[in-house]
Amino acid sequence: MADNSHGWPRLVIIFLIVFPVGLGVVLYRLVESSFEAAALPIHELFGPTATAAARNGQALGGSERVGEGDVLAPEDLAYDWKAGVIYTGCEDGWVSRVRVNESVVVEKWVNTGGRPLGIVLDHFNNQLLVADAEKGLLSISKEEGVVKVLTEEAEGVKFMLTDGLDVSHEDGMIYFTDASHKYKFNDFIWDILEGNPNGRLLSYNPLTNQTKVLLHDLYFANGVTLSPDQTCLIFCETLMKRCRKYHLKGEKKGSVEPFIAYLPGFPDNIRYDGEGLYWIGLSSGASQSWNLALRYPFIRKLVALLERYNCRPKMEKNGGALAVDLEGRLISHYYDPGLSLISTGLKIGNHLYLGSIGYPYIIKLNLLNHPAQP
Repeated sequence: MADNSHGWPRLVIIFLIVFPVGLGVVLYRLVESSFEAAALPIHELFGPTATAAARNGQALGGSERVGEGDVLAPEDLAYDWKAGVIYTGCEDGWVSRVRVNESVVVEKWVNTGGRPLGIVLDHFNNQLLVADAEKGLLSISKEEGVVKVLTEEAEGVKFMLTDGLDVSHEDGMIYFTDASHKYKFNDFIWDILEGNPNGRLLSYNPLTNQTKVLLHDLYFANGVTLSPDQTCLIFCETLMKRCRKYHLKGEKKGSVEPFIAYLPGFPDNIRYDGEGLYWIGLSSGASQSWNLALRYPFIRKLVALLERYNCRPKMEKNGGALAVDLEGRLISHYYDPGLSLISTGLKIGNHLYLGSIGYPYIIKLNLLNHPAQP
């Protein structure tokens, strides 16, 4: 009888090499041909990661849960300091008012009938403005709570995922983003995995009812905020892990330049705190698995298959918030391995409030008791 003792290990090695490769090819082909992952501009996406001088990497340890069970996935937060109330939009369509001055009281105020995301107080017209992913750009009168659709399309293209917004305190001009003109909110992961620039930055003039596209071809355009002097917009591109600056006035009017790039994760909303800092909600840190997926379209296509069959492994962790100064320098970073899908960081006094698209509460962190450390 022939001795095959040396042949079996060789066969096992060949099997261990061929089987995973073959399985990968089969899985790749199983993904519907209609879905194609695009190559990303790698030279713009990867570089020396922006690092904060001060960090708190265990932010959950000193946190509180505000409005637990009464605010479902509170994506964005807007603070009315006169009333001591936080406005937030939730996944059940409710815009709720959360009183935080003394004891916490949650009031379900107005239901938009859609999915309210970005939210901001318009003191110019005494109203609340909402970027509703399903309904478009909305206004809600603070006195009567009447919902009005301001705009739902631009250049003949309907908004699919109205996302972040801000309003000028000088003339009431509204600036907002449509994260994707192709995918709806519940399908936002497909826009991320596809990797095409389907987002837009827009403006709405309430005096003329004119909607204008300021920028096309953005990679999941998300949060937007006006600079303190109202001369430019800072907006986030989640997929590219960056924020850029759009000039509204002066010699650079209409031009775009970098603000902060190579962030340590994926930015969502951005808010100015009135004290010299922008706060950026970080949905997730940039894990090794996400970095590989961003580099290689075929990996994103395989991830899309796993997503389709609800078996994608959890790739999100180390969500939190970043504080960035007016020059685009990263000052402090609050995060935690247990945090994911964080959408907003809002500083009120000595506390940082975090919104999310995953938790049924607002996260509150005392910055004095739990500061970021060098």
